[in-house]
Formats: sequence, C-alpha cells, structure tokens
Amino acid sequence: MSKFLSQKYFTLEEYVPGEQPRDKKYIKLNTNESPYPPSPGVIEAINSDAVRDLRLYSDPESRLLKTTIAENYGVSFENVYVANGSDDILNFAFMAYGDKGVVYPAISYGFYSVFAKLNGITPEEIPLEKDFSIDIRKYFNKNKLICIANPNAPTGITLSLQEIRQILDTNPDNIVLIDEAYVDFGGESALPLIQEYNNLLVVQTFSKSRSMAGARLGFAFGNKEIIADLEKLKYSTNPYNINRLTQIAGVKAIEENSYYMDNCKEIIETREFTVSALKEMGFYVTNSKANFIFAKSDKISGESLYIKLKEKGILVRHFSKKEITDFNRITIGSKEEMESLVKAIGDILKQGEKSK
Repeated sequence: MSKFLSQKYFTLEEYVPGEQPRDKKYIKLNTNESPYPPSPGVIEAINSDAVRDLRLYSDPESRLLKTTIAENYGVSFENVYVANGSDDILNFAFMAYGDKGVVYPAISYGFYSVFAKLNGITPEEIPLEKDFSIDIRKYFNKNKLICIANPNAPTGITLSLQEIRQILDTNPDNIVLIDEAYVDFGGESALPLIQEYNNLLVVQTFSKSRSMAGARLGFAFGNKEIIADLEKLKYSTNPYNINRLTQIAGVKAIEENSYYMDNCKEIIETREFTVSALKEMGFYVTNSKANFIFAKSDKISGESLYIKLKEKGILVRHFSKKEITDFNRITIGSKEEMESLVKAIGDILKQGEKSK
C-alpha cells in the first residue's frame, strides 16, 4: 500500500477470488462457473454488428434488458434492477441499508465481511449450527440489514420460503436481502414474496446458471422504492454500469432461458452422481442445492486433498477457516470432468492407504 491510501482502508481485508493459475491446463472446479457455453443467440449477438456501436455509451436505464427480465419473471419493470455483477448490488445494499449494522452467517460468501468493512458497517456474524444449517430464530428482531445467501455458500444448504417469511415478519423495519446466486440449481426463489413484503430484496446473477460469469451481470427484485434506492446510488457513481455487449447478451440469455434451465438440470444430475460417488468412498457431503458440493473425508485432510488434486491438474476450493478447513468446495463441471475428479480422488486415497 502507498502512504497516500486513506487510513480507513489500511486494515481492509479484501476478498480473495478463486485462483486462476496459468502454468498448465486445469479441470477448473474452484470458482462455480458453468461447464456449458452461453446459448447460441448470445454468441451470435456478441459477434454481430453490435460491436460497431461500442463507440456509443450504453443505455443507462438498460430498458430492454430490464423489460425482458421483468416479462420472464412476471414482475413489473419498476421491480427490476440490473448491475455490473451481483457483487455491485450487494455493495450498494450495504451502503444504502447498513447504517444500523448488518447481520449474516459467519460461514457464507466472503464478500459480506469485505463490504461491511469497506462501508464502515458493524457486522454481526452468526455461527452456523453444527450441521451447517441456519437457525432462523437467531435472525429475528435484529433491526439491522440482514443478508443471507440461499442456497448458502460454501455449504449449498437452503432455507425454505416459510423460514424466509418468518425472518421478514420479525424484521419489518429493516431490509432482508436474500442472495440467490445459486437458486436455479434446486433452491426455491423468494421472488414471489416481494409482492407481500416491502422490506425484501432478492439478488440473482447471470454468472452461474446462465454461463456469463465473464460478462458481469447481476439483477435484483424488490418493490419500486427499494429499486429506486439502488438506482439513486448507481446514478451517483456509474450510470453506464453495464456495457452494451453485456446488455445485449443478457437479453438473449433470457430469451433463450430454456437452454440454461436444461443445463441446470444436467448439472443437478451430475451433482447427484458426484455426491453418490464420494459417499461410496466414505466422504461426508452436505445437502447442496447449488452448482457445487461441500465435502470432507476422514481419510485425508481438506488441504492435502486440495494440494494433491492440484498436482493432478484439478482445481477445487479450499478454505483455511477453522470451522471448515476439513472441507473442500467442488464446483460441478461436466460429467466427464466429474468422472475425472472421482477417479483422481480414488487414486489419491489408495495411494494414501499404501503409504501407511
């Protein structure tokens, strides 16, 4: 850091993205990307004459994109917000609603703690239960911004809509943000509840289920007043926050939504195959409803498995946090990639038995 950096950022612990090594070709199961390419219409749109218009600013309203999303999800235009990735939405929500503090699970998406620190917000991190579930009673009557990933990351465990209702009912005077980055892989969206609750913000992304992590496109649903809050912050920072090509790609992705939902079904099937195979090898695996699984073995430490898989050209995500250091988060790739993973793990475990 330079001597010129504001002191308020000196102790900021930034978010650490999943590693992106370039030393060789890896089977990449560490950053929850889709194993499938974008739909044909998206690829065609990006390669079209739209590139010629990059000399012009993008539509700051993202009107066509928001209209297309609204029609697909059965809500009004004024209930939709779009941004440069869902992380942008999370940051704005912390800025807008975090004055009284923020509450989130102690084991969850790592950016929550970063956004709290970045915005000078006092966080309350609530430990998960022993089985990594969320005890919703610990989120009642908080009078603070509440932020919950559903499915949670890195566990993949979900809350039901009834449980989310109870959190909303007991926190009528503060925003409840439900981060649904992984909802299309088996979770139940809280979107229908925005018609009943004026304090609900539902955040989703094109990065996971719609194969557009590199395009940086997120979207959110809420009542028109909440959406207006987010628009106010956007127009006060970066009105042109979504580039032309990403807007076009987003529209095409929604228009070809069935392609992506079919891919999600494939990923769910591959997830269940992988869970079954790991359990046969003695692994404990959480009940994930995301495009990743969270697994540990009593035969090898989480860190050792991560290292040995990397040596074999397979990347998974390992966390050093004490409560989860025995686990690895494994993105669900293609069936062939997961077969390679299962074989590699089997070989590693056998080698470990021989060396005893």
